[in-house]
Amino acid sequence: MKTRKLGTLEVSAIGLGCMGFTHGYGTCPDEAESIRLIRKAYDEGCTFFDTAEIYSCYKNEELVGKALKPFRHEITISTKFSPVTLPGQENPEGKLSRTGIRQAVEGSLRRLQTDYIDLYLEHRVPQESDPAEVAYWMGELIKEGKIRAWGQSEPTLGQLKAAHAVTPVAAVQSEYSLMERKWEADVIPYCKAEGIGFVAYSPMAGGFLSGKYRNANVFTGDDVRRVITRYSEKNMRANQVLLDLINRYAGEKHCTAAQISLAWTMHPGHIVPIPGMRSDSRILENLGAAGVSITDEEYAAMNEALSRITIHGNRTDEDIAKLGTIEGRQQTVAKAER
Repeated sequence: MKTRKLGTLEVSAIGLGCMGFTHGYGTCPDEAESIRLIRKAYDEGCTFFDTAEIYSCYKNEELVGKALKPFRHEITISTKFSPVTLPGQENPEGKLSRTGIRQAVEGSLRRLQTDYIDLYLEHRVPQESDPAEVAYWMGELIKEGKIRAWGQSEPTLGQLKAAHAVTPVAAVQSEYSLMERKWEADVIPYCKAEGIGFVAYSPMAGGFLSGKYRNANVFTGDDVRRVITRYSEKNMRANQVLLDLINRYAGEKHCTAAQISLAWTMHPGHIVPIPGMRSDSRILENLGAAGVSITDEEYAAMNEALSRITIHGNRTDEDIAKLGTIEGRQQTVAKAER
């Protein structure tokens, strides 16, 4: 497995996004199977694993900590603290305070069964917050050895610059794929110029770019794709033109659509995608994308073709929040019918 740098951290060129092992994409594997799959990814060369305290409200971190414990010091763990107060984190100073963040990091350390976190990320940066203040507190945690490096998720360029000037940012984690390219305008070039790694979450656009989902009816239960507009039946049909482009290159490269999608994401050199992988075949396929190369000419040609394609639908935090409302309403109806 090739490696890349996130600041001073060296990680596998492709990481594993662990959220889907406990929620977000339909039926999850049980704990034993999830642990086996996480360890399978490690055996196949993955050394970068991403989680967050808010995923299943602490349960994802607990699972990841248990799975990675046997080889903890051979891998890089990335976790994120939410600016929103979670159960048990209430304090008079609020979550985005020195006290609140210290409480959060101690909780993550305990759940991950480790005495340090390699990459600690602010999970969204509120517009009303002071990025420089948070950066200063991150610097304190680095000096104390509780975290090795820090970063931000979905920051604007202004927020990133303000934070980076106080305590160097190792990585930015934001959505980036052939379907979502807005960060190319400013954040991605800035990261490259400053030696900041860029971690691409949802690099497969929730699996759509693999070409394996053609019907919106397959998304049921606890699956965020039920409320993300790009997965409506109409938009999936309209976005088929993007799959046609990907499949053409996959045919020429004798690889899969998923591998072309990941190879495109990685081409700039400082980007590390973290797709979810919940089966042996997906682990082998996605990690195998590290061996698929796209030339500069092919990359330019793909981008030129992409400039003529309109992507239908998007993914927003506001839409994702609707999933909880839908689930709550369905539970209420079910109780009333009993």
